Amino acid sequence: MNRLEIDALLDDPGTRILVCCGSGGVGKTTTAAALGLRAAERGRDVVVLTIDPARRLAQSMGLTELDNTPRRVLDVDETKGGSLHAMMLDMKRTFDEIVEQHADPERAQQILDNPFYQSLSSSFAGTQEYMAMEKLGQLHATGEWDLIVVDTPPSRSALDFLDAPQRLGSFLDGRLIRILSAPAKVGGRGALKFLSAGMGMMTGALSKVVGTHLLTDIQTFVAALDTTFGGFRKRADATYKLLQARGTSFLVVAAPEKDALREAAYFVDRLGTERMPLAGLVLNRVHATSAGRLSAERSLAAAESLTERAEDLDDPGAGESADDAPQPADLRLVAGLLTLHAERLRVIDREERMRTRFTSIHPEVRVTEVPALPGDVHDLAGLRVIGESLGSG
Repeated sequence: MNRLEIDALLDDPGTRILVCCGSGGVGKTTTAAALGLRAAERGRDVVVLTIDPARRLAQSMGLTELDNTPRRVLDVDETKGGSLHAMMLDMKRTFDEIVEQHADPERAQQILDNPFYQSLSSSFAGTQEYMAMEKLGQLHATGEWDLIVVDTPPSRSALDFLDAPQRLGSFLDGRLIRILSAPAKVGGRGALKFLSAGMGMMTGALSKVVGTHLLTDIQTFVAALDTTFGGFRKRADATYKLLQARGTSFLVVAAPEKDALREAAYFVDRLGTERMPLAGLVLNRVHATSAGRLSAERSLAAAESLTERAEDLDDPGAGESADDAPQPADLRLVAGLLTLHAERLRVIDREERMRTRFTSIHPEVRVTEVPALPGDVHDLAGLRVIGESLGSG
């Protein structure tokens, strides 16, 4: 197996952005948090950005909440000069910040109060992914952190952010302005007729805006948009290039299960198509045993033999005396443990087949494994355990 050296990746000052992507339920958020903590305690100034709506990241870092402002994580070992901040994307707030940044106060307030803008900024398809990339670009531009760890949404939508900036940028740039400016130039009933005929072709965001002031709202929005959002496409292109640039690395996170590794293969292929720099695969919750020399078949055979002996001892006519013979309950306990061992070996064997299948298809992908833990990670100590496993591979 081609091994992924996580510590070398984290220690490299040239590594500036780590993007964790993967399907849901594979420990992606925990992995991102553990990577951030380990990098910080090895001397990096780190911020972890999550766009996963779950609150697990905040809880594991001892924070009461995460919002659009990076918050310092306490109880991090900063003796090597590092620090750790964390934040959770507030999609609408990020959109509002763009408005406030690129418009004078009066015009900004005009846009923020516009019903069409309010609908667009909170529900338009792709807005979350676009705003995540906007926030990534903002964090990178400040130069305050030398490592940004991005935790993406679950499932295949985790790679929608590769398309969303260009998709939303195209929508908000010239085409939208041309379409919606046309009726304003016609004026009067002609404009209303134009809008009525074309309403079925508009987006879901537009259909949410109803009432007698629809035309006015759109005209106001478009007029402000014309001068305020001209840089959407430019910033989208810049962020896309940032994701492709030296210093950015993608980590695909998966579990050793058929569906999760199928999704991982999809991510690997897509990242290759988009020429995004893939660091490797993090394989979470891998099972192992130190008693592998006792095979599943022998364990089950021994368990069956012990169970039969326990049943014989339950029979009053059994030949063994009570003083010399083991107790039936003890035999059944040992039989149960042997059965559990056999089941674990079968899980390990199945995981090994899944891993081998993936690595045979993608032999170039470097892999690091994290063993399955007995419980959920809910604090910094647990994140450190995950980080140590990532570092040791």
